[in-house]
Amino acid sequence: MASIESALRLSKTSIAINMALGATKIAAGVLGNSYVLIADGIESVADVFTSFVVWSGLRVANLPADANHPYGHGKAESIASAVVSLSLLGAAILIAVQSVREIMSPQGPPQKFTLIVLIAVVVIKEALFRRVLRTGASLDSAALRADAWHHRSDALTSAAAFIGILIALVGGKGFEAADDWAALVACGIIAWNGLRLVRSTLDDMMDAAVSPTIVAEVRKLAASVDGVLEIEKCRVRKLGLHLALDIHVVVNGDLSVRRGHAIAHEVEAKLRSSPLRVNDVTVHIEPDWK
Repeated sequence: MASIESALRLSKTSIAINMALGATKIAAGVLGNSYVLIADGIESVADVFTSFVVWSGLRVANLPADANHPYGHGKAESIASAVVSLSLLGAAILIAVQSVREIMSPQGPPQKFTLIVLIAVVVIKEALFRRVLRTGASLDSAALRADAWHHRSDALTSAAAFIGILIALVGGKGFEAADDWAALVACGIIAWNGLRLVRSTLDDMMDAAVSPTIVAEVRKLAASVDGVLEIEKCRVRKLGLHLALDIHVVVNGDLSVRRGHAIAHEVEAKLRSSPLRVNDVTVHIEPDWK
């Protein structure tokens, strides 16, 4: 399972790679007469900002609770995810607008060497997408998942640019705007992913219910504590990279208050020590009078 530290290192790596790729694509686009490559490079430069937002969000989310934030700083991760998701939509709109402009007034055909640059970009970005997505899934991080899709969107626009430039070079006169049409198609895919991620982020920010699988696991862990007869209620919400929950456990009604209190502490300790990353537990004891 990935750690917060590994996620922070990965975000720094993303920043460095995006800076290098952005500069390379813009230079190749200018020298190779390909606007779609320039636009792709601008998006990579923008990805530097989004990766920095993710890195900052993870750092803040990992801070311990304090007097002003008694439930911790987990929502910082959700805020970072919202910024990254909205930036995906913004990138799609900007590239689409400029692609339409280029289609209306096409330039000369791109240079062949731009295809080599695009192949390298697709390979690097797809590899980065898979690595960041795995880490995001391991940590259940909405911000990392959004950042991963930023990398995938870059790979998609680069792949579309490759196809468009190839068509423009093979087709010759009359196909000069093929790479711009390709960029326009890629924008639709990027926008769809942006909308999907925005919805997921809003669910986290509004404390939507977590998956039934996680709730079932919480119930199972709590029920395994000696003295717990059954689980009456269980509410689980996501706080950034961690879970917070309220759980009602049923115990023998003839037990002493001291023993009931001890069972509640055992349930809390069991949940906090689990792989579920639970950092806030409220246990309510219910008596069974049967």
